[in-house]
Amino acid sequence: MTRQINVRNIIIGGGAPVSIQSMTNTPTEDPIRTAEQIRQLQEAGCEIVRIAVPNMRAADSVKEIRAMTDMPLVADIHFDHRLALKAVENGIDKIRINPGNIGDDGKVREVAYACAEKGIPIRIGVNAGSLEKRLLEKYGGPTAEAMVESAFDHIAMLEKQGFFDICVSLKASSVPLTMAAYRLMSERSDYPLHLGVTEAGTEEMGVVKSAMGIGGLLCLGIGDTLRVSLSEDPVKEIAAAKRILTAAGLRRFGPEVISCPTCGRTKIDLFGLAKDVQKRLEGFTEPITVAVMGCVVNGPGEASHADVGIAGGDGVGAVFAGGKLLRTVPQDTLADELMIEIHRMIGEKNE
Repeated sequence: MTRQINVRNIIIGGGAPVSIQSMTNTPTEDPIRTAEQIRQLQEAGCEIVRIAVPNMRAADSVKEIRAMTDMPLVADIHFDHRLALKAVENGIDKIRINPGNIGDDGKVREVAYACAEKGIPIRIGVNAGSLEKRLLEKYGGPTAEAMVESAFDHIAMLEKQGFFDICVSLKASSVPLTMAAYRLMSERSDYPLHLGVTEAGTEEMGVVKSAMGIGGLLCLGIGDTLRVSLSEDPVKEIAAAKRILTAAGLRRFGPEVISCPTCGRTKIDLFGLAKDVQKRLEGFTEPITVAVMGCVVNGPGEASHADVGIAGGDGVGAVFAGGKLLRTVPQDTLADELMIEIHRMIGEKNE
């Protein structure tokens, strides 16, 4: 089990729920726009948000942004330790910085001391695309071993200052490389791990790569927090993260709809019916599993793990729960009858 760190009111590591992160793409120097995007992300279910701090104007804006949101904020900083110090002074909750990139031991000590004084953790972010030249030469390129060694080099700089409130990420655009690096790191360290596949691409391919890399690691018991990186509106990263966590069996965010791919036995518009049910369930928060199946031959049995479901037929269909038939109803009322059963079930749970 990994160690725990606290990012404002969110616990990372040590068996805490895997938290969802994202990053704003507004200019941090514009605090009003940035705070508005943070609001949208929080409303979508984001739990920790990172903001770019490329200059002192952005670092100064942290104070205004902090005043407009209670969301845990992470400052993304490169090279200039003064930006980290200013962000800490202005109320940031976590720093993402690589100690080896900010100068000598004295500068690392200043950042470590400032963070320790306020209980602010530091994420060391290793990226396969920006590994140190020494490690690229040693390993012949960006390998998992090179990434892990880079992480430990940065960790050592903080540990030398007596700082251990650390989280680590080891990201690559290659799914196999990303997974290999995280697996190796998890074998050698108990620091909490921030999962992600970097530069994953646009929504269609990016979600697939993230589901494989992040989801695969989560299913192996590796990972404490995550960000799905998409070349898209960051709000879409949150929806993808929720789906990955749900598919990995780690968290539930409202109803999960399962449906069959159809076959020659199907006599109904299952695709349309499944989309209709999914839409009707928007806004529901109860973590129930709802099945929409194509026929009564296999439907109730194959979906016996569902809390409730429907199966089509020829003119009539079935409503079932826990694999047991409840009633048969006219085919064109299946969605309505399903919703009646869902409302009844939720009502009974909440009594």
